[in-house]
Amino acid sequence: MKIAIIGTGYVGLPTGVGLAELGNEVCCVDKIKEKISALNAGELTLYEDGLEELFKKNVKAGRLSFTTSMAKAVIGADVVLLAVGTPPHPETKEADLQYIYAAAKELAQYLDGYTVIATKSTVPVGTGDEIEEIVRKVSPQADFDVISLPEFLREGFAIHDFFHPDRIVVGANSSKACEVMKQLYAPFEGKTEFLWVKRRSSEAIKYASNAFLAMKIHYINEMANFCEKAGADINEVAKGMGTDSRIGNKFLNAGPGYGGSCFPKDTNAMAQMARKYGVRLNLIETTIAKNDERKAEMAERVIAKIKNNPQGKIAVLGLAFKGGTDDCRESPAMDILKELLKHSNNIAVYDPKAMQNAEKLLGNQVMYAKDVYEACDEAEILVILTEWEEFRNLDLHRIRGLMKAHKIVDLRNMLNADAVKKSGFDYSCIGMNS
Repeated sequence: MKIAIIGTGYVGLPTGVGLAELGNEVCCVDKIKEKISALNAGELTLYEDGLEELFKKNVKAGRLSFTTSMAKAVIGADVVLLAVGTPPHPETKEADLQYIYAAAKELAQYLDGYTVIATKSTVPVGTGDEIEEIVRKVSPQADFDVISLPEFLREGFAIHDFFHPDRIVVGANSSKACEVMKQLYAPFEGKTEFLWVKRRSSEAIKYASNAFLAMKIHYINEMANFCEKAGADINEVAKGMGTDSRIGNKFLNAGPGYGGSCFPKDTNAMAQMARKYGVRLNLIETTIAKNDERKAEMAERVIAKIKNNPQGKIAVLGLAFKGGTDDCRESPAMDILKELLKHSNNIAVYDPKAMQNAEKLLGNQVMYAKDVYEACDEAEILVILTEWEEFRNLDLHRIRGLMKAHKIVDLRNMLNADAVKKSGFDYSCIGMNS
């Protein structure tokens, strides 16, 4: 099948690579000329584990191409996937739909034969109706259907999730569109669960899922606070909870709060959407407020450790919102750093993949280390903010020799507490009375 994908971000690019690997002819379109130029030159514009190999393979095979021309991508396409950003409005926090509506208006001019327009972007309930109206207004004679095809790709695991989905949700009000989707996703038949639902239900599923996961993270963080006071160990408590099949063991890692490009904007959008319908989602609203407070509380834990030497060097490990990605959008690490910068101008940072994106946000306010050990050199305190696997196996003896003082604040519970203390560190973590 011929597939057009509008948007080459953390959803569009891995999806395009995945669909090309399944044997489709995929053309990705983006208005950012520099991004398309880089992709056409064989340079990836984002980091995802396993993406580069499949990207190069399918470009070389001629199944994957990139363009700034909407016409080139859309004309003759069987399916057009909308994967443009829906960032939060700066004032209302609602999903800003201007980009997706603009894309719908432009692509409508080039529809050629029956086309399924599938919304991959996370959009409020009813957006599919609006897209349908826009396309119909621009091209009254066009033969098309608009469906909701929500993505469930975890950043850092997008390629894995594409090929091993928990479920594929198709929100369609047309049996003809469903038949096209069955053809597109035929390789997954018998390997995952397909949910064929109403378009508005599909739009709601994505928000409901993300909001629930955000609440789960908030819950385990509250339990961590309780464990610290009660003398329990949050890791043991989470393990005990996670073995219950009704709860599950995912998203039970205590930490500095949720972040990234999805949970913050989707919880806010869900709350705003509910208010429009006259519904108050109190659990979600509380989660939003308390998650913001938590990041400030985590910064205070670090500040309290350096109050006797406020000009001492702070070494920060981790800038991305989670391990496995270079994405710093709404990263708890970045929010905590911003608080730390109010108290210190002597901060060195290191992240295996996110340094370039972090520098765009932090500028010259911090020092950028080439590795963990350069960051720790002469440091008063070491702070772990992102759960990169390489941080689990730090050379504690070497780090102790480099640091001026020997304090570690581990906000991701990456290290073995007993081993760290035996190495002579003042160690603080989450959810344990350390």
